[in-house]
Amino acid sequence: MARRRVLGFTLVELCVVLAVVGVLASIAWPSYQSQLQRSRRADAVAALLRLQFEQEKHRAHHGLYASQLSALKGSAAPRSGDGLYDIELRGGGDRYEARAIARADTQVASDTGCTVLSLQVRDGLADFAPSTRCWNR
Repeated sequence: MARRRVLGFTLVELCVVLAVVGVLASIAWPSYQSQLQRSRRADAVAALLRLQFEQEKHRAHHGLYASQLSALKGSAAPRSGDGLYDIELRGGGDRYEARAIARADTQVASDTGCTVLSLQVRDGLADFAPSTRCWNR
């Protein structure tokens, strides 16, 4: 008697495929989350670098750095482009510190170690804090 061939997958084959997919997803997920954090941090980096550019223009015209964001023309704003960080400016004269502070109601609030990015400029020389990792370098 001829045996009829059954098409399809067995339950064991489906379980093996699901297990492999689960292992691959558990390996890829942390890397994906890390890339998302880096891309969100780029919002703060861009805002601080725009502020630095505006400060250098202000210094070229007035001889000193501005002490308030409102004194800067152009793209210096109290919030980053995507609205994830608050931007604040301290100092003035021959030095200043610009900080991007993660907003508590956004996804970047949980970015461990990089919730505050700082750009300190003294006599035209910049120092980036807290680490180069936070600045995506």
